[in-house]
Amino acid sequence: MRLTEFDRLLRGALELAAATPQDSAYNGLQVANSRGEAARVACAVDVCLESIRRAVEWKADVLFVHHGLFWGKPVAFTGFQYRRIRELVSGDCALYAVHLPLDAHSTLGNNAGIARRLGLREVQPFGEHRGVKIGCRGELPESLSLERVASLCCGAHAPLGLLPFGPQAIRTVGIVSGGAPQDALQAIEEGLDLFISGEPSHTVYHACLEAGINALFGGHYLTEVWGVKSVGEWLAAEHGLETCFLDIPTGL
Repeated sequence: MRLTEFDRLLRGALELAAATPQDSAYNGLQVANSRGEAARVACAVDVCLESIRRAVEWKADVLFVHHGLFWGKPVAFTGFQYRRIRELVSGDCALYAVHLPLDAHSTLGNNAGIARRLGLREVQPFGEHRGVKIGCRGELPESLSLERVASLCCGAHAPLGLLPFGPQAIRTVGIVSGGAPQDALQAIEEGLDLFISGEPSHTVYHACLEAGINALFGGHYLTEVWGVKSVGEWLAAEHGLETCFLDIPTGL
C-alpha cells in the first residue's frame, strides 16, 4: 500500500476530520518516508526513541501511534525532539498519529476495546469533551466486583487507583481512557456504578465518596493500548498489511 493511500484509508475509517476542532493534537501523517510505502506498520501507544528504534529495527514503513509529536503549537526540533526526528528520518520510517479519534471510535477505539473486554451490552457514547463524547458506557451482562473488573481491564498489572465507594455488585460502567479523571463527575450525573479511566486525581476523591460511585484508574498506558492494537489487527486482517505491536509500558 502506498503511504498516500494509507493516509486516505485512516482519515476515512477513523474520521479524522471530525475531530479537528476538539483535539489539540495533530492527527494524521506527521513525518513521511522517502519510499512512499506503507506495507509494514509498527503500532505503539507513544512516539519515543524506543518505539522509533524498534520500528526501524523491524523495518517498518510506518510507526502508528496514539501520542504523536505535535500538540497544538509549533515545536522546535531541538533536544529530544530533534533526536526523535533524526531517528525517524535516518531510519526512513514515517510517523502517523491519531489521538482523540482513536479514543472515540466505536469499534477500533480505546474505549470500545475496554468495553469489549468487559463484555458490555447496550454500549452508548459517554464522556463529553468540548462538545463531543469520546468515551462509552454500557451494562455488564452480569454483576461483577470491582476487583474482577480491575483484573479484566489490567490483567496482572495493579491499577493506579481504586475507589471502592459504590455498589459491590457492579452493572453499569462508564469509560474514558487516558487522562480523564474529571469525567467521573459525568458518571455520577448519569448514575453509573463504576467509572473507568487511566489517571487518578485527588480532586475527584470526595465527589466519588459522597456520590457513592466506584472508580477504577487503570493507568494511562494500559487503558490506551487497545486502539493501536485494534488498528494493527484491522490493517492486517482487512487490508493485508504486515503489522506488529510494540509494547513499551510506562507503569503510569
